Amino acid sequence: MTDGARVTAQISAHNGLSVAQGEVESPHSLIVRFSQTEPLVMDSGVALAPLSIAYQTYGQLNADKSNAVLICHALTGDQHVANVHPITGKPGWWDTMVGPGKPIDTDRFFVICSNVVGGCMGTTGPASLNPATGQPYGLDLPVVTIRDMVRAQAKLVDYLGIDELFCVAGGSMGGMQVLQWAALFPQRVFSAMPIAAGARHSSQNIAFHEVGRQAIMADPDWEGGRYFNSGKRPVKGLAVARMAAHITYMSDEALHHKFGRKLQDRSAPTFSFDADFQIESYLRHQGSSFVERFDANSYLYVTRAMDYFDLAADYGGSLAQAFRGTRTRFCVVSFSSDWLFPTSDSRAIVHALNANGASVSFVDIETDKGHDAFLLDLPEFFATSRGFIDAAAKARGLPPGKGMP
Repeated sequence: MTDGARVTAQISAHNGLSVAQGEVESPHSLIVRFSQTEPLVMDSGVALAPLSIAYQTYGQLNADKSNAVLICHALTGDQHVANVHPITGKPGWWDTMVGPGKPIDTDRFFVICSNVVGGCMGTTGPASLNPATGQPYGLDLPVVTIRDMVRAQAKLVDYLGIDELFCVAGGSMGGMQVLQWAALFPQRVFSAMPIAAGARHSSQNIAFHEVGRQAIMADPDWEGGRYFNSGKRPVKGLAVARMAAHITYMSDEALHHKFGRKLQDRSAPTFSFDADFQIESYLRHQGSSFVERFDANSYLYVTRAMDYFDLAADYGGSLAQAFRGTRTRFCVVSFSSDWLFPTSDSRAIVHALNANGASVSFVDIETDKGHDAFLLDLPEFFATSRGFIDAAAKARGLPPGKGMP
């Protein structure tokens, strides 16, 4: 079987009940359900109710509830930060950072992560039932923003009885949520770690997202977003969207080192459109495996939320105004080879914080790993994170971790 035929067979096997539908019916998470009388008032003006939020927790909340850390996930992430993923069977997406003895130490902190609104792992999203019709929302779900995601997280934090979060941390879209938390609820965030993120989405980033959305919508099985009703799924379009996006997560240097122009399981070109090159085979694998755990409509919603994010625009065009009077401690982290959210984006955040006299540290980590560096095993990143969190914990009056003075 050729690589192309193998990928087609893998994708075809994914038709049937989607991950999103399965999680709506039987989520593999803790879940809190807010009734019709407790709506999420969205930027679009719609009061979304009922609202379900699926989440995971790790560690123990201390007596005065001062050790809570909120992790905000990225575009294709979910709430399964440090546990085996129930769909893929793989380790949690940030288990390098979160766990006993790790920088975000679950022996010290109570860690929370929820699936974002518009997602597909149990929180209200396009696959959820619309109470007005009894059918999945599809594109009838109101368009979601980063602010909406953060307001939903605040409802969860309120439900857990936590007034102030010790730390809010996340990378990429998660970093956008961190910044939104610090701007929207400054009194509730003691420390913040926005990683590999920016205060707005660039036109280039919007362009890449639009390519992905158009790939999904061009798939005949998308059916105007109503594919749930027919039992089909636009897995080919979603796979292509993932392939295009994945290119942006790696640097040119990392792609060259990992793949170069090496051929895939052959000694010469086939003079066909099969996956002759290793990079082609890799991207096809990324696409076909992605459709196992993600929903196409959710991809449309979550990418759109990132596109709309422009923190300065909410404050008269001044990013500094977004952080006016903040008492939150910040650690801003960027990666030298990240061209999706380049170091200049992080510097702009730091300059805005400095204009307010905020407590801020900034590290640009030298690496050729690109945007996805925050998900990888990078000792300098771990050391930076651990140092910031330990210092913030000391300032907060939290006890030191094991082996610490």
